[in-house]
Amino acid sequence: MHHGRRHFRRRGIGHRWYEPERVLERLEEYQRDLEQELADVADLIKRLKESQPQTA
Repeated sequence: MHHGRRHFRRRGIGHRWYEPERVLERLEEYQRDLEQELADVADLIKRLKESQPQTA
């Protein structure tokens, strides 16, 4: 005889991965990382240009 146990559905490990607040948080963090990387690249380009001898 079945006693009518409730079977709770477990959400997957990544169930919070797609919550809008979490997605926005991750995208904003990614944007900050990209902006910092872009600033680093721009600085490197500037230093390389400054270190080259000027040719006329």
